[in-house]
Amino acid sequence: MSEHDADSRKGLLPKTSRRSFLMGATALAAAAPAVAAARKAAGSAARRILTYVGTYSAPQGPEGAIGRGQGIYLFEMNPATGTLTPREVFPNDANPAWLVSDHDRTHLYSGNEIPTFQGMNTGSVSAYAIDRASGRLTLLNTVSSEGVGGPCHISIHPSGKWVFAANYHGGTIAVLPIGANGQLGRAVDVIHDEGPLGHVPAASAPPGSFAISGHEKPHAHMIQSDPSGRFVISTDLALDRILIWRFDSATGKLIPNDPAFVALPSGDGPRHFTFHPNGRWFYSLQEEASTLVTYDYDASAGRLTEKQSISSLPKGFAGTNYTSEVLISADGKFLYAANRLHDSIAWFAISATGTLKFGGEEWTRGDYPRSFNIDPTGNFLYSCNQRADAVTAFRVNRQTGALTFTGQYTPVGTPAAIIFLT
Repeated sequence: MSEHDADSRKGLLPKTSRRSFLMGATALAAAAPAVAAARKAAGSAARRILTYVGTYSAPQGPEGAIGRGQGIYLFEMNPATGTLTPREVFPNDANPAWLVSDHDRTHLYSGNEIPTFQGMNTGSVSAYAIDRASGRLTLLNTVSSEGVGGPCHISIHPSGKWVFAANYHGGTIAVLPIGANGQLGRAVDVIHDEGPLGHVPAASAPPGSFAISGHEKPHAHMIQSDPSGRFVISTDLALDRILIWRFDSATGKLIPNDPAFVALPSGDGPRHFTFHPNGRWFYSLQEEASTLVTYDYDASAGRLTEKQSISSLPKGFAGTNYTSEVLISADGKFLYAANRLHDSIAWFAISATGTLKFGGEEWTRGDYPRSFNIDPTGNFLYSCNQRADAVTAFRVNRQTGALTFTGQYTPVGTPAAIIFLT
């Protein structure tokens, strides 16, 4: 018999009535939601997510744009509320307008859209070490992107050994090696896009469109590996082509696939693309036509087969629009696409066969959404409104895909890209 039981038998411990027991249990039940909320808030605070925003920061940016940013901005994102709290700015006056981090989240790379680097007619790519505790960036080195006017897009091969750069104004794509310490080496392969230029205006553009910005010479716009790493996809807006390359991961060389490309309607201008999480569907967003084209992707051969084309704009739209970014939710249920001039982000439901159905669109609360991103929790979407000098936040409805403005404007000069670390 325990001491507690013995004392109870002797009457030394107070007896608990059924009524007082029930009252206590009721009080505990009533307090449970508050306790759970407090624990959730504490957990959210502990899980705050480091967030970086790249900007146009040079006095004279691409296509005459004026840069009002100061470099790369560090924020702390609260995953419970979506709030971005400023922490630090890492100066870079070379337009670090595209950012990407490696798989281990220990290094960050910026594509710098500048017309000259070290006296050469080329842009550059910078490598940074990330302090995971504070988010501080330490510049490791900067190398040529091997393209006039700088890279408008960069990405990292799944092996973590290569950075790909798409140089818009020079119409080139380049492969840069990543060293053991995260530094970048000189390009091991540089390819100049070649082929007939598309017509203007875009064949598939909305009625009354004057979106005719980029068909005077080749313009490489995006480059990224497929999920397997065996093939690399790039787009050229002026050639109206999605180019497909076999990739030698040992040497960093790009070899034209067979077939080497798929063509879009003349003038449509493929810009960005994304793979579905299942790896079997591929979506291309056309900048000047404002269309989304769905393809089946054969991962064994690196082949694309078109199956649907749909507008990124609401039914009945007439006028000029330039699309920018396209992303898919982590659960694979919804696709999002950004429209500049129309200043909206549209969402589409993805069917069981990969085709898209327009779900709705939300005003970005700012001018010219150059890109957007969805945070790692999947609950918030952030729009980089380049001409409004602000990043705006939207709550994502995980069941319908719909976006609802949170009321949060985060001031950032000419924001261009936003990424998250987990």
